[in-house]
Amino acid sequence: MRRAVVALTAAAAVAWFVFATTTLAASPSPGAEAGDPRSAGQGPGLVGDPLTAVLAVVAIGAITVIATLVYVRLTTRPDA
Repeated sequence: MRRAVVALTAAAAVAWFVFATTTLAASPSPGAEAGDPRSAGQGPGLVGDPLTAVLAVVAIGAITVIATLVYVRLTTRPDA
């Protein structure tokens, strides 16, 4: 039983290394399309509205802090 587990583990490790080597062996040269695929031939730029994203993150953080404080306040034990 122990030999079967060791053999299966070794076979899985060898297969993992073979597939990892195959994946890493891909050509690093760029393909036919160069540049940012989200724009029409222009260089990379901002996509979307970054100010809205920052405000959303700040709002989520503020809501989390407020919810945590309310939870702690409501679940404190009364003095015995």
